[in-house]
Parts: sequence; C-alpha cells; structure tokens
Amino acid sequence: MQSTNTNNEPPPTPPRSLSTSVVTVVADAQGQSEDDLTPLYDVIDPEALDALFAPLVDGTTRTHGSVSFHYAGYWVTVSSEGAVELKADEQ
Repeated sequence: MQSTNTNNEPPPTPPRSLSTSVVTVVADAQGQSEDDLTPLYDVIDPEALDALFAPLVDGTTRTHGSVSFHYAGYWVTVSSEGAVELKADEQ
C-alpha cells in the first residue's frame, strides 16, 4: 500500500550533497551557471567527497575534519559540518 500526502504539503527534499554544494558555491562566487564550470569530477571524485563526511554506519555524524582542493580558480575547503569555504587562488 502506498502512503499519500493528505496535508497537501510538498514532499521533503533530500539534503544537497557536499559535492553539489561545492559546485553551487563556486558558481555563485564566479557569477556563472553551474553548467559553465569545469566538471567537479575532473578535479576530485564527487562520490568520495560525499562519502568522506557521510554519517558513520551507526548513524552518528562525523564531527571533525576538512579537505581542501583546487577547483575553478579557488582553494575549496569542505568541513565535516558541511561548510564550503573559498579562497581565491593567488597565482
């Protein structure tokens, strides 16, 4: 049996992945469309990035850690809290 939404509420949207957040933040910073950026997978494995800070097997969240990488003219730092920070590349 399927459940139905009787409250006329929209279905909950799943949270964005870290890899999606990175692309969105960089695109916003550059004033570009996400489609105009180099694909993230050319720089880092998006699935590995998402898995790095995914909850543990028992469901607890990872409370420490960050990873940094170069993408689209920025040093991108992603933290276990889901924060995405950019620092312009100074070449």
